[in-house]
Amino acid sequence: MASSPKPPATPSSRPARHAFANTLKGFKTASGKEGKFYSLPALAQQFPQIQRLPVSIRIVLESVLRNCDGRKVTPEHVEQLARWAPNAERKDEIPFVVSRVVLQDFTGVPLLADLAAMRSVAAKLGKNPKKIEPLVPVDLVVDHSIMVDHYGKKNSLDLNMKLEFQRNRERYEFMKWGMQAFNTFGVVPPGFGIVHQVNLEYLARGVHKRKDGVYYPDTLVGTDSHTTMINGIGVVGWGVGGIEAEAAMLGQPVYFLTPDVVGFEMTGQLREGVTATDLVLTVTELLRQHKVVGKFVEFFGEGTRTLALPDRATIGNMAPEYGATMGFFPVDEKTIDYFKGTGRTKGEIEAFEAYFKAQGLFGVPLAGEVDYSQVVTLDLGSVTPSLAGPKRPQDRIELGKVSSQFADLFSKPNAQNGFNRPAELLHTRFHIHRAAEVVTDVTPDGKPTPAGAPRSVVEMEANKPALATARDHAQATTLPSKGADPTVGNGDVLIAAITSCTNTSNPSVLLAAGLLAKKAVEAGLKVQPHIKTSLAPGSRIVTEYLTQTGLLPYLEKLGFALAGYGCTTCIGNAGDLTPELNEVITSNDLVCAAVLSGNRNFEARIHPNLKANFLASPPLVVAYAIAGTVLKDLMTEPVGKGKGGKDIYLGDIWPSSDEVHALLKYAMNGKAFRENYSKVASDPGKLWEKIKGVSGTAYTWPASTYIAEPPFFAQFALDQGAAAASAVHGARIMALFGDSITTDHISPAGSIKESSPAGQWLLQHGVQKADFNSYGARRGNHDVMVRGTFANVRIKNLMIPPTADGSREEGGVTVFQNEGALQGEKMFIFDAAMQYMAQGTPTVIFAGEEYGTGSSRDWAAKGTQLLGIKAVVARSFERIHRSNLVGMGVLPLQFKAGDSWETLGLTGNEVIDVVPDAALTPQSDARLVIHRADGTRHEVTVTLRIDTPIEVDYYQAGGILPFVLRQLLEG
Repeated sequence: MASSPKPPATPSSRPARHAFANTLKGFKTASGKEGKFYSLPALAQQFPQIQRLPVSIRIVLESVLRNCDGRKVTPEHVEQLARWAPNAERKDEIPFVVSRVVLQDFTGVPLLADLAAMRSVAAKLGKNPKKIEPLVPVDLVVDHSIMVDHYGKKNSLDLNMKLEFQRNRERYEFMKWGMQAFNTFGVVPPGFGIVHQVNLEYLARGVHKRKDGVYYPDTLVGTDSHTTMINGIGVVGWGVGGIEAEAAMLGQPVYFLTPDVVGFEMTGQLREGVTATDLVLTVTELLRQHKVVGKFVEFFGEGTRTLALPDRATIGNMAPEYGATMGFFPVDEKTIDYFKGTGRTKGEIEAFEAYFKAQGLFGVPLAGEVDYSQVVTLDLGSVTPSLAGPKRPQDRIELGKVSSQFADLFSKPNAQNGFNRPAELLHTRFHIHRAAEVVTDVTPDGKPTPAGAPRSVVEMEANKPALATARDHAQATTLPSKGADPTVGNGDVLIAAITSCTNTSNPSVLLAAGLLAKKAVEAGLKVQPHIKTSLAPGSRIVTEYLTQTGLLPYLEKLGFALAGYGCTTCIGNAGDLTPELNEVITSNDLVCAAVLSGNRNFEARIHPNLKANFLASPPLVVAYAIAGTVLKDLMTEPVGKGKGGKDIYLGDIWPSSDEVHALLKYAMNGKAFRENYSKVASDPGKLWEKIKGVSGTAYTWPASTYIAEPPFFAQFALDQGAAAASAVHGARIMALFGDSITTDHISPAGSIKESSPAGQWLLQHGVQKADFNSYGARRGNHDVMVRGTFANVRIKNLMIPPTADGSREEGGVTVFQNEGALQGEKMFIFDAAMQYMAQGTPTVIFAGEEYGTGSSRDWAAKGTQLLGIKAVVARSFERIHRSNLVGMGVLPLQFKAGDSWETLGLTGNEVIDVVPDAALTPQSDARLVIHRADGTRHEVTVTLRIDTPIEVDYYQAGGILPFVLRQLLEG
């Protein structure tokens, strides 16, 4: 339970008259040390029903009780939550003060840029910039910047990290400035692991202690939706957008509606051969069916008690995929064992255990002990080996049905989750011909340069050739030099990645992958060299136990060499395929596949040219890499041919649970964990130490294509003046979207296309394509990001008329409606937005169900606002994105049941008025007025999805950032 780099200065450490002072009690640890705490059992004397509240609600209640100061948190808030009823109407908001905030670098850099911009505003207004200071500890873990350019070799990690530091030098310099500028801002450098695993193994403290001796539980929000992995160790926390996290660390409570709590009872035990990944895919499918969006899910029952801590964390990690705010596991003996195995000190563990027992919060409840809003039950014995895909994580497929399901979807229309390809083309194959000399660029004198040769590129603002970057990039994208030209066809696995926070630190599935690799190699099985294989563990500890068990060399022989410690393939950092592969896929419209141990498989997320993406356990990732196709039924057909041409089946190489359990002792070594994380302050690779940042309390904003001063405070004044107008009149429609538009579709993510507005902007600013990096790496520059908003290559704007065969154009385009013109003009959404804004014309977006699902990307809302979009009208919203839209001053509105833009007959050429209640009463009715091109007018009622009173304040202030800044500067 390592402390944050600098001591916290939490709001709760300030002396204040406490309305429930009689609940301040004492407790003792096993060693006799004393501590104080705000006692829920004592509060239960006044509110007896507390004893039957879900454990997760009680932990939130403790925060409300402890922080009850009569201002931000009132006695009424305490009473409202103490009287939580399983099926009451949800209209009360909870002011939840968290203990700390966790960031990953993609979302953390723009958040740091916003803080820096706030300090710049303070300096311009003659205020002390130090007024802008995080009031709770903030830890940023750099884990999203590593890319799999090199793979399958023992030196892949070193080469990838060198490229990472070359590409991201400016971002890392900015982080270094933040570390010295803010008292409570710390950074875990690149190369330690994925933020959620580092959070579990190192940052999570179990309990915190104030200067006055009061202990309280570890709680947090994080700027990644999979922050919920921490729920596996009994920590209440979830993902929020950077906008909301910023407010939390600047002293604002996290406000949310009192939630329903779904109890998930597990019974029985897993069968032989079934992995934790199979379990989590089953849980995801089941909870999606029960519509738990925006609810807490709390696991209980005898089956839950049997699950190892890493398996619990795996299930907690997937909460965004099943739509819940949290997937929470109470603290019990398994939690204590995990803390011991990960190197926490004896004193910390004793305080943690004694505190939770004193609060009556220790132990996983059994059936009947807690009141839940509803109960979902799963017999663990019913779980079967599974994958999920090919487009959504909740679409589980039993292993034996993957081949037939892919074949069925191949020719189904897009509306049915299919690929809309002629069935007779399913088994067509094409040769991949190696080009003798592929011209990729030109030398400074204008002569062609063959692939593999150094290219002259301009890197960032330095205006110097980055030849190493270009050379390494070229080497990473060539086919094997020997052997027959391979063939490729539909269903071929071209990326096989053991990646993502979900599984890459779960010892049971990683050891299973290593054991399967060992058996496969010994049987003579191989992986085709054109398949991009990679191993990107969530923690350095993984490499240690795979090495100690002797399994890493077998993974390496199959191409699963260590590629990096961080979030890679799951977020689109898989690196590119070879030019030859890209050419044969795109020219023949092939539906090829990726198989990864991740949690996200949305369209175009893994690679823009791979349309089918399947989530699987690490051992199944290895198996499918060997098989080379998802059109092979691994339950009945051979995985491949081994020595002497012998057919080898999955059952021949699948490890038994006894074999896995025999090796688990190598994974929980407290000494190894302590030694690993002792290196955070002094990076042994020296790459981080070489990064130098500027000093000072206010940032000096150099000319850069990576970091730029955000425009969100351009019109800021201390005097807010009149509240922002909420009605929208004369708006044009920017897009008509269907269901499940994710933040991947909305927010810039993945690679930057040269022909896109963002790519063209970078070229105009002296950045050549080899140095484009990714949208994620450039989140600190709004000029790049706004051009990439709604620019996903798979997004479908349904106002674009279908082609003759009924298919829909993909990509971020719209129809710009020229005033008075009979027919609109098709163009990029960014270009249309700039023209509308120049005219002073507001715009709106219409969408279907689950708008904004996926990662908690603040740029999905920031980009929407910067494009001049004033309102989004959808059939339903995902929790974080709806909140972020309000936080950026964009109105979210929801259709009433039975209504949609389709039922209203919208085509995109209408003019729209949005007229909400003048007081912006939360969840009140609003009028949507449609003016059609033929002069007719239609009006429909929608629901204003500003959900809480504090959100009204945020919206009227122009957004959460101006609201918080004004408070800080006036305080």
